[in-house]
Amino acid sequence: MVALFRRLAPLLAALLALAGPTGARAEQQDIAAAARGVVRIVLVATNGSEAYFVGHGSGFAVAPDKIVTNAHVVELTREEKDLVIGVIPSEGTRTYGGRIIAFSPGNDLALIQLEEGRLPVSTFYAGAVSDGQHVTAIGYPGTVDRAQGLGLKQLVEPLGTVKTSGNVSSGRASRNFDTVLHTAPLAAGNSGGPLVDDCGRVLGVNSFGSVSDGNDAEFGFAVSWREVASFLRQAGVSSLHTIVPCRSMAEADAAEAALTQREEARSEQSERARADAREAALDKARDTAERDVISARENAMAGAAVLLALAVLGLGAGGLLYSQGRERRATWWLAGGGVLLFAAIGLFFLKPSFSSIEERIKLPEDVSVTGNSAYAWAGDNVCRVDMNRSRLTISQPNDIAFHWAEGGCVDGDTQYVSSGTGWQRAAVPDDHNYVTVSRFDPATGTLRVQRWLPDIDTMAKARALGGGAIKGCGGDSALLAKIAALRNDLSALLPAQPNERIVYHCQKGRLTPGEG
Repeated sequence: MVALFRRLAPLLAALLALAGPTGARAEQQDIAAAARGVVRIVLVATNGSEAYFVGHGSGFAVAPDKIVTNAHVVELTREEKDLVIGVIPSEGTRTYGGRIIAFSPGNDLALIQLEEGRLPVSTFYAGAVSDGQHVTAIGYPGTVDRAQGLGLKQLVEPLGTVKTSGNVSSGRASRNFDTVLHTAPLAAGNSGGPLVDDCGRVLGVNSFGSVSDGNDAEFGFAVSWREVASFLRQAGVSSLHTIVPCRSMAEADAAEAALTQREEARSEQSERARADAREAALDKARDTAERDVISARENAMAGAAVLLALAVLGLGAGGLLYSQGRERRATWWLAGGGVLLFAAIGLFFLKPSFSSIEERIKLPEDVSVTGNSAYAWAGDNVCRVDMNRSRLTISQPNDIAFHWAEGGCVDGDTQYVSSGTGWQRAAVPDDHNYVTVSRFDPATGTLRVQRWLPDIDTMAKARALGGGAIKGCGGDSALLAKIAALRNDLSALLPAQPNERIVYHCQKGRLTPGEG
C-alpha cells in the first residue's frame, strides 16, 4: 500500500496543484524589496592568519543594525570561541562582523548585533495567516551554492538571494513552539531566512523542513510572528509590523476605479438633480415674473384710464369756465387737465412690456457647489487614510497632521510645487531606503503618497539627483526649479508602479495626542 501511494503521489500532487488556488501571485517588486534586508550568516574559524569556512545560514534585518536568524545557525559560536560571525548583505560591496546579543534555543531564534553598517529593515505582518496563502521563502540554500561551484571567496561577498514559493498549510505546527507550515522548498542554508507574503511582509523565520525520500512532498516550518514578537520584545527591540491585509496594486487600482465610477455616477446624478431643480426654479421664477408684468401692465393701464378720465373732466371744466368768461379759473383747470392727460399718456406708454419678463427673472443663489482653493486649506489639517483606494505594504494606516501654508509650504519646512490642479513634492531621505512622491489636490482635499523601495544602486542614483535632502520653504525660483527637476528626474529613474500608494482625505482640524 505504501509503495502504491508513493507511485501515485506525484500524480496526486499534480492534480492538487491544478485544483489549487489560482489567485494573483506575489508582486515581484515587493519580494525584491523584502530580499534587500536578507543576509547570509557565515561562520568562519580563525587560526592565526588563516580562516576556514565552517557553515552558513540566512537572516534578515529587524533594525538597521540588528539581524534575526535561527539559534541553530550560530549555536557553534557559543561553544567555539575561535568562530566569528560574518554578515553578508545581498547587495552592495561591504560585509560586516556581528555578535550574538540574544539567544533562544527554545524557539530557535537568535539576534545578532552588527559591529558597523546599516541594512534595510524588514516589516512583519502581524495579522492572521490564511490556509492556502501564497508565500515565498528567501535565503541562501547551500544546494544552489554547490551547484554554482561557489568558493569561499564568493560565499563571503554580497550575492543575490534565492527565492522559492509555496503555500501555507495551516492546522499543523511544531510541538515545541508556534510555527507556520508551508510548502516553499527549503534547503540547508535557508535557516534563519524570512517567509514572506505577496507584499513582502515577513510571516515567520524559516527554521527546518520535513525529510523526504524523494517521493514524499516536502514541507517547511517557519517560526511564527508571535514567537518572534515575544523574542524581540524580551530583547528590547522594536520591530516594524502591520496588520493591513496584502492586496496587489491591480486590485487597488480596480477598487479605486470602481469607487471613482460610483462617485462620478453620484456626481452626475447630483448634477442632474441640481439641473432639474434649477429648471423648476427657473420656470417658477418666469411664471412669477410674467404675473408681475401682467399685473404691472394692468395697473398702469387702469391708472392711465383714471388719469385720462380726470384729464377729460379737467379740460371740460376749463372749457366751460372759459365760455362763462371766468378765464383765470379756466386756465387752472385747463392746465391741470393737460398735465393729467400727459400723465395718462406717459403711464400708458411706460407700462412694462412682455419682453421685460426675462429681465425680471430672479433665481436664488446656488450655494450647493463651493469651490476650494489652495488657500482654503491654510492652517492645521488632519488627513485620514482611505483604505479602499490605498495599497499599504510596510506602512501603518495612521492619521497624519498636515499643516498647509499659502504658497505650498507643508509643516513649515517642506515646499510643494504647483502642478496642474495640484501640488507635488518628491523626497529622497538620507536615513531611509525609499523614495516618496506626494501630491495634494486642494479641490478635493486629497493627499496621495506613493512610495518606492528601490535597490541600493537605484537609491544611490536617486540621492545623487537631489544632491541631498531639499529642506525649507519659499517662493525662490531656484528652490522651486530644483524640486520640480527632482520629481521629473525620479520619474525617469523609478518604475511606473510604486510599492505603496497611500491615499488620504484631509479635513480642517488638529491631530490630537494619541492619534496617528
